[in-house]
Amino acid sequence: MSHGPSHRPSTPGASSARVPAARPRRLVVGLTGGIGSGKSTVADLFAARGAAIVDTDAIAHELTAPGSAAIDAIRAEFGDGVIRADGALDRDAMRERVFDDPAARQRLEAILHPMIRAESQRRLAAAEGAYAMLVVPLLVESGGRAGDVDRVLVVDCPTGVQIERVMRRNGLSRERVATILGAQASRAQRLAAADDVIDNGGAADALDAQVEALHRRYAQADRCESS
Repeated sequence: MSHGPSHRPSTPGASSARVPAARPRRLVVGLTGGIGSGKSTVADLFAARGAAIVDTDAIAHELTAPGSAAIDAIRAEFGDGVIRADGALDRDAMRERVFDDPAARQRLEAILHPMIRAESQRRLAAAEGAYAMLVVPLLVESGGRAGDVDRVLVVDCPTGVQIERVMRRNGLSRERVATILGAQASRAQRLAAADDVIDNGGAADALDAQVEALHRRYAQADRCESS
């Protein structure tokens, strides 16, 4: 299955909610995709064109750096075994702790998610780019973050391509990557939630052309929102 830049009319619901009063009237695009789909590459291409990028994964890293806001709460909940010697979260140890333990994952999310959301909202309110792009790896799994985004952009590629990319990048076994993918929303679920789709299963020049086409639409939409 191959997708070029595509869109469907916005309908009432989580993926097309209007901008809440807490932030300026500007277009906010929610960028998401499965592990290995190329979200970071796509976000960088939009940033180069003037989009203001707010990356929730980057915020999570900041919140779990040495001496940062979430460390004391995580230490109190999970113990010193998930904290590195330098005081930062040991992400590998934490991943192993919560991967097969839904209750532990929920406890971690209860600490991090409110902090991540508050900081992402602050950065969206301060964004000054052509439009804002909120990068949320688990956007579909979290219910589309109703009220946070106006459109959902999914970076899509074949599952086999995802697996090969993550194996090369992270040094994980095929079975381990398949298990991670199984814990995320399916490809079909993401595509069903999408307002726009970028196909990142092919050549780099094709990816750039898709980003350019969507950038022009988003920039025009943001001018309409702001007028």
